[in-house]
Amino acid sequence: MQAFHIPGAAPLYTNTFLLISDAGHAVVIDPAADAQTYDKILKENNAQLTTILCTHGHYDHVGSAGTLRREHKARLYCEPVDCRGTQLLPLKADDVDSGYEEGETIAVDELKFTVWHTPGHTEGGVVLLCGEYLFAGDTVFQGSMGRTDLEGGDDRKMEQSLRKFAKLPIPRETQLLPGHGDFSTMGQELDNNFYIRQALRNAKAE
Repeated sequence: MQAFHIPGAAPLYTNTFLLISDAGHAVVIDPAADAQTYDKILKENNAQLTTILCTHGHYDHVGSAGTLRREHKARLYCEPVDCRGTQLLPLKADDVDSGYEEGETIAVDELKFTVWHTPGHTEGGVVLLCGEYLFAGDTVFQGSMGRTDLEGGDDRKMEQSLRKFAKLPIPRETQLLPGHGDFSTMGQELDNNFYIRQALRNAKAE
């Protein structure tokens, strides 16, 4: 497998990733960059884009999803509830090929993506585990969490998702790759992320 991190442009700096399997099939996670950026990497590595995985539907995470889907005839995944055709959630139901089933595994050759729903930042938010990488979208950032005051956001659902996140069967050394900001590890967030620790404390108090 080859893995590429493409830092997003200012002012949002959305992290986006491209993984290429040993057989030359590529997966884009959160296509925030312009299509030409991915096309260049694909051409340089003689790879074919087959799959696009969106952790949620916000415009800064799906910017080139439609273009890449059409150009490469790739399969596009995003939760239907996040496909509203609005300025904030620009994808429409007809733009995507599939949502996600809780706990399902999406396989692209040796690449295996396990999916868990983590609503709160949006109704359709998910996190994706592939080997040593956890693509956390805007659910968890290094030392922080996704905001809940935008369309589809919900404080209570986010707290429930953080509790769930903390109990996922993911090794502590797994790299946590958030939708914005610096990378971390699962263990670092479990130990140091105030919002996760607070959510767990609240659960004990209930």
